[in-house]
Amino acid sequence: MGECFVSLLSTKSKYGHLKKKGLTIEGLAMVDPKKKKHVIKISRPLVFDNRLLPKKFEGLDIKTNIKMSDDMPTEFNVDRSQPEWFKLQYIWAPERFEKYVDRCEKEIKAQLNDPMLTKKELLDALCFGNFEEHKSKSMQLIKEGKLPAYREN
Repeated sequence: MGECFVSLLSTKSKYGHLKKKGLTIEGLAMVDPKKKKHVIKISRPLVFDNRLLPKKFEGLDIKTNIKMSDDMPTEFNVDRSQPEWFKLQYIWAPERFEKYVDRCEKEIKAQLNDPMLTKKELLDALCFGNFEEHKSKSMQLIKEGKLPAYREN
């Protein structure tokens, strides 16, 4: 089924251009062995319009990862040299996206090739397609102790 998504991205004009914007299809992955739940894993750069991606394809959820690079914006620089750094700092904290958009709004609009985007649209584009949903989910996970609360770098 992952091959179907690859061919869809390659042949359909609706999605074909996304590969040129840095989208990589990693293939099928099992995320829940007990339920035998599979997803289509893709990765993309930080500055990418996630609103263009489907949430599902042929009944499979799309799982998106952001490609980490050495030149991540300062808002997303966390000390990954610490053991279990992810328990200390949530790299995709909603506050990081907000600070990044506040600091680099013009540059992000230029990279997305749309100077008319509002701040809300930029946050949605960068933040998995729906910023408020991500923020709400993150806050819930913080309350449950599954994510660390945001703190300045």
